[in-house]
Amino acid sequence: MNSSAKASPWWTPSVHADRRPFLIGRNAIQAALRGFFAREDFIEVDTAVLQISPGNEAHLHAFATEALTTDGQKAPFYMHTSPEFACKKLLAAGEERISCFAHVYRNRERGPLHHPEFTMLEWYRAGEGYESLMMDCVRILALATETVKTGKLLTYRGAESDPFAGPERISVAEAFERHAGVDLLASVAADGSTDRDHLAAELRRVGVRVAEDDGWADLFSRVLVEKIEPRLGFGRITILDEYPISEAALARPSARDPRVAERFELYACGVELANGFGELTDAAEQRRRFEIEMAEKARVYGETYPIDEDFLAALSLMPEASGIALGFDRLVMLATGASRIDQVLWAPVAEVGR
Repeated sequence: MNSSAKASPWWTPSVHADRRPFLIGRNAIQAALRGFFAREDFIEVDTAVLQISPGNEAHLHAFATEALTTDGQKAPFYMHTSPEFACKKLLAAGEERISCFAHVYRNRERGPLHHPEFTMLEWYRAGEGYESLMMDCVRILALATETVKTGKLLTYRGAESDPFAGPERISVAEAFERHAGVDLLASVAADGSTDRDHLAAELRRVGVRVAEDDGWADLFSRVLVEKIEPRLGFGRITILDEYPISEAALARPSARDPRVAERFELYACGVELANGFGELTDAAEQRRRFEIEMAEKARVYGETYPIDEDFLAALSLMPEASGIALGFDRLVMLATGASRIDQVLWAPVAEVGR
């Protein structure tokens, strides 16, 4: 076969036949999870894709569009990168337990684990701590695995993770020490500010590359991606907890240590599956963090996104809550044994240039 030949489209009967077992598994898992949330007294909500702001995290990239009024005036809109802002407005409105299967859109993302349009499962618990989300995750991963009846393990490219074994829970600081030999919190002050030079010196000491224009967040991400994430979720699932406050723009500070936040991520087979928070409800602090994120986005990418003032206003009514976003397609991949995200999407987005 000519190496330059293009792969057959997903709608080719033979390709679809190969993908179909994964897709049927997807439907079964989604139905099972809807049943799980119904039994837990969640209300399923449906949020609008078009938003004033797609979110204000520095390294998330949105798809932009514009609306036309009846007289032809233009107004910028974005396709949401998460239903988070809308869900939190519903909490402000009085809902207490909500879940949402949302198609979300992220630019500059394509690969075995990334797709420009994918499904995010989000759920929120008003009046409950974020540890309750961790227990939800354990039950959901076990349920997804049981539903497709392909075995009792989550799998990805030869790696295995047992969702029925008790999860490993480790703090980010502990993970940096264990897997990279780095004392992360020595570079984080009590007010959450960070010391780039201190962290850079630590990384040079253990042989991690440092560039002159790297900021603290760049160095943090490099260690996380290169040294830590590839070691998480093997044998059993891992809950990576207590991110530094500067890496948790939407999470509240930990009562145990103000340098870290109530944020965790869930891993299986080295794959990140979910990102959960004890939600920040301080509008002034949220605005400050968004401004920091957008300043970083301007520095790195030369662009910013508007702040959703409606969202900040809603925070004054929002109750204490915990919330989480889970990559539903990735969960389906690991439960069914698929190796690429496009195998579990009924109709993948065309690749640029095809």
